[in-house]
Amino acid sequence: MTVNRGRIDKRQAILDAAFTVFARDGYRQASVDTVAATAGVAKHTIYNHFGDKESLFRAAVAALADDALARNLAAVDSLRPDREPSEALTEVGRKLAECYCDEKSWALRRLLHAEFASMPELQDIVRDRATDKVNDALADRLARLALAGKLQLGDPAVAAEQFGALLTAPLETRSRLGTRKLRKAELDEVTENAVRTFLSAFGAEPLR
Repeated sequence: MTVNRGRIDKRQAILDAAFTVFARDGYRQASVDTVAATAGVAKHTIYNHFGDKESLFRAAVAALADDALARNLAAVDSLRPDREPSEALTEVGRKLAECYCDEKSWALRRLLHAEFASMPELQDIVRDRATDKVNDALADRLARLALAGKLQLGDPAVAAEQFGALLTAPLETRSRLGTRKLRKAELDEVTENAVRTFLSAFGAEPLR
C-alpha cells in the first residue's frame, strides 16, 4: 500500500513539474532533464512512468483538464431551480470566470494554441475531459430552470454554449489572452453583462 501511494505521489509530482516547465519554456524548448530536476526525481523515473517527452506532455495536459473539470463542475453545482435565475447565474458566472482566468487555465490554453498545428488532438483531450462535460452539466442545470418555468429554452446545450461564450470572449479580450490580470470589478462587470444578455434572450420574463 505504501509503495502504491508513493508511486501515485511521485507521478503527480512529475505531472505538476512538467506543466510548470512546459508552460514556462514551451514544449519545444522544455527538456525531460529540467522536468526531472523540478520534480526532484531521476530522469529514468519519468521515462518509466510516461515513456517519452510527448507522452508526458499529453499526460500533463490531461491532468490539467481533469483539474479544470472538477473546479468548473463545482461552480455549476450552485445553479439550482429553486433560485432566481439572475442571482444563480451571476454566482455561477462569476465562479466560472474565476476558473477561466486561473493562471494554469491561461497557461494551458496558450500551450494548446502553440502546439495545435503539430498536435491537434490536444484540443480533443481537453474537450473530452473537461469542456464538453462542463457544457453538459451547465445545460442540465439550465434545463431544470426551464422546467421550473424560469427560463425559455429551445436547446439547453446551445444555451449553455452561448452563456459560456458571453463570459469567455470578453475575458480573453480584456485580459489579452491572460497576459493582463483582471481586477475584481472587471470580472463582476463581465459576469453581469453576460447574465443580462443571456436573460434577455432566454429569460421567462422580459428584463426591466
